[in-house]
Amino acid sequence: MKIVVQAKLLPAAGQAVALRSALLECNAAANWVSQVAFARGIPREYELRKHTYAELKARGLGAQAAQHVIKKVRDAYTTLHVNIKAGNLGKPRSKRRVQAESKPVAFRAGAAQPYDDRCLSWQHDAGTVSIWTTAGRLRGVGFTGSTGSTDQLKTLREYRKGESDLVERDGEFYLLATCEVPEDELNENPDGFLGVDLGIVNIATTSDGEVLAGRRLNRYRARQLRLRATLQKKGTKSAKRRLKERSRRERRFAAHTNHVISKRIVAEAERTSRGIALEDLGGIRGRVRLRRPQRAAVHSWAFAQLGQFLAYKARRAGVPLVYVDPAYTSQTCSECNHVDKRNRASQARFQCRSCGVVAHADLNASRNIARKGETAWKAGRESRVPAASP
Repeated sequence: MKIVVQAKLLPAAGQAVALRSALLECNAAANWVSQVAFARGIPREYELRKHTYAELKARGLGAQAAQHVIKKVRDAYTTLHVNIKAGNLGKPRSKRRVQAESKPVAFRAGAAQPYDDRCLSWQHDAGTVSIWTTAGRLRGVGFTGSTGSTDQLKTLREYRKGESDLVERDGEFYLLATCEVPEDELNENPDGFLGVDLGIVNIATTSDGEVLAGRRLNRYRARQLRLRATLQKKGTKSAKRRLKERSRRERRFAAHTNHVISKRIVAEAERTSRGIALEDLGGIRGRVRLRRPQRAAVHSWAFAQLGQFLAYKARRAGVPLVYVDPAYTSQTCSECNHVDKRNRASQARFQCRSCGVVAHADLNASRNIARKGETAWKAGRESRVPAASP
């Protein structure tokens, strides 16, 4: 299983200047290659290399850096083509799609630059890396885990494989290293399923009754929204600088919260030898109609990220994970299976109109999800059993 480990670089002042210069040069070169590719009808990578490699070498890029710049540009156009074909940029002749198709792909000055083992080497015992730049190879550049976790450094040491990307964020440099982490053997016979209901007020509620509330995250988001509004209204240079400094704080806070929650859920499922059942919420933002006050909360709801964290942590632990149809999970009584939209008395309260049972609405939904997950798992296993010979 592939995961990405983020290592934070600790360069000296002169090293930081060289790293920043390398990113600027590589991305300026990528913009030039993109213009060539666009003018020539986006040729294949080999043909694009014939038209650009010599010029990239003349610009001072090393052989491997030049190859990676060309590949990065070609991959960007491949991604653009896939998004257009999938309709992610709108219908034909829509404004967004026309803008994407009518000009070359552009790269930010601090966009990621790939490095392979020929231009980047790791000295784990010393906690340093040796890395290529346009000013020469830098040696002895310190690094640490981005969260200060020793688990990250252990994973990096034991399982790193393939390329790493150098990026700059808010004046700090990071290496995003690809790691091939082994998966535990999948538990083919789970002892039931742990249903997980995802929400905004309560980020996750399990069928065991554990409520992982999102009040702290929601308060943080509300505070950030007020601060952004105040700074945007001021419009001064210092206000814009503070907006830029705060731009990724909310995202990092939400990601940390999702990591903690997903780790607890997977650990509980692994401890009790159960699988995990989740609702398939793909496309939910496009299906629901929202009033203006609700839009910010729903569109900042990081349920997809939490689902991704649960998926890779479950695979790593060998815990089965199934996705179920979310239809009527909040309207169905988990005791008698009676379905009625009036059963959902309020956001937090469920009261069955048939049997009279009263429960927390999210807990009731998570139990329905657990039952659906067990049914889906059994149906999937039965479909894999070969038919008996006549």
